[in-house]
Amino acid sequence: MSTHTQMTAQQLKPYIGTMQQLAGVRTSVLDDGRGRGVRVADFDNGSGLSFQVLLDRGLDIGRATFKGIPLSYLTPVGVVHPSYYEPDGLRWLRSFGGGLLTGCGLSTVGAPEAESGLRVDGPLGLHGRLSNTPAEKVAVSEAWADGRYRLTLSGLLREASFFAENLECHRTISTTFGASSITITDRLTNRGVRPAPLMLLYHINTGFPLLGEHAVLNAKARSTTPRNEIAAAGLADWRRCQQPTAGYVEQCFYHDIEPEADGLARMALSNPDCGLTLEVAYRKAELPCFTQWKMMGQQEYVMGLEPANCHPDGQAVAKEKGTLKILQPDETVEHFLKISVGENT
Repeated sequence: MSTHTQMTAQQLKPYIGTMQQLAGVRTSVLDDGRGRGVRVADFDNGSGLSFQVLLDRGLDIGRATFKGIPLSYLTPVGVVHPSYYEPDGLRWLRSFGGGLLTGCGLSTVGAPEAESGLRVDGPLGLHGRLSNTPAEKVAVSEAWADGRYRLTLSGLLREASFFAENLECHRTISTTFGASSITITDRLTNRGVRPAPLMLLYHINTGFPLLGEHAVLNAKARSTTPRNEIAAAGLADWRRCQQPTAGYVEQCFYHDIEPEADGLARMALSNPDCGLTLEVAYRKAELPCFTQWKMMGQQEYVMGLEPANCHPDGQAVAKEKGTLKILQPDETVEHFLKISVGENT
């Protein structure tokens, strides 16, 4: 961390015309291809950390870099306007651009369902609607508070239907001048008159060159459960990565990670080749589940680090197992996570 990032507002004032010289948030609108019309907010916090928030895609975080090194995996799909969203089956993948954070939810996460009877909310497709939901009441703040210059963006995401759920997610994304971390806070409220399922998974997608064959994962895992037989065959190597491999079949592992004294559980990906470590910390009380998505395929080379309040097996499976989170009318729950990146020592 450079010396100038430790200076106060009064110490910096003689040297600069505006704090935008050192850090800031810039909003704009994409104007090409299937991403045309998507509002974005580009953050630069002066530490070398830069990232783009996609305002019309669930306040997801797209491309992210640290000191010029890319952190996130981007699919060949690119940024897609939500008007192209295809909700049924697995066709969510046709608008999945990857990025540092993709939100999955709010009513379902994971495997799609088949239609059964006349249902306003069905059939439930892969990973729900959240990532294809435009934000409302978006606000950006750049201000000194408690001696730190904070960059903050907030917005409201709604999943609602006549005769069905009425869920709100008020998301706040923030970082601080000179810091190397991003915090995401979601306040989730049932504004309806009926109990509503709440499933939310934070799909954090790390990619090359942060991800590489010498990268390793570290966590205080109390237990690790493979999702299926394919993952069971790779259980001994869940911590280790490999080169992009033709024909690789994805593996998912469910980790029970021990929280530390601050209530946060942590998983870190460290790569000696690029000299960086990325850590995901999340409040375990509200996000008891963590899925590791290991995809070492050619061109599909990504490691997903995914805190959640559920496993990605779909709403029907969660109901059957009795693990489905139900939010009562007017009930609010808050989720907190932090993504940090630093240079290896």
